[in-house]
Amino acid sequence: MSEIVLKVKRREVGKTAAKQLRKKGLIPGVFYTKDVKAIPIVTEFKPLKPIVHTTETKIVRLQIEGEDKEYRCILKDVQIDPIRDTISHFDLYGIHEGTRLTIEVPIVLKGQAIGVREGGTLQQSLSKVKVKCLPDKIPSHFEIDISNLKIGKAIHISDIQSEGIEFELSPETVIVACLAPRVSGR
Repeated sequence: MSEIVLKVKRREVGKTAAKQLRKKGLIPGVFYTKDVKAIPIVTEFKPLKPIVHTTETKIVRLQIEGEDKEYRCILKDVQIDPIRDTISHFDLYGIHEGTRLTIEVPIVLKGQAIGVREGGTLQQSLSKVKVKCLPDKIPSHFEIDISNLKIGKAIHISDIQSEGIEFELSPETVIVACLAPRVSGR
């Protein structure tokens, strides 16, 4: 699991204050956890980009300007402005060693399925999956090798090797399947 440092500043709360920050090209956010009151924060897009625009889950080491303490957290939510297609707000959730948390982990497919080479169609049902685990067990992603996937076969949640990780979905849930080619009927 990779970690990334994010330096932020405290900010004022309220719609007007957030609007003014966005006009300056800054992105308002909030950091919250069980034992700390929610802290309104702000940062620029550039340091936030590798946390938001990635196919991997990352642990964020949050540094708030003027404070000595560093907080370990994960990106919990991102709000996108649908008109401008920009980040309008983000939420960071504090994590604690020894406390299990629920997080979505991306699924990355590797290889080309035998069934596809034989004319089948690949159907990926899940691109990410919710898991429950300790912070030090959070995988950056699940890599699924589909090279041996034949027509009519599927890879399920139960096929993922994951020590110390509990999946929220049923073990029978299909991640990816190779479907038989459609025959045109006349």
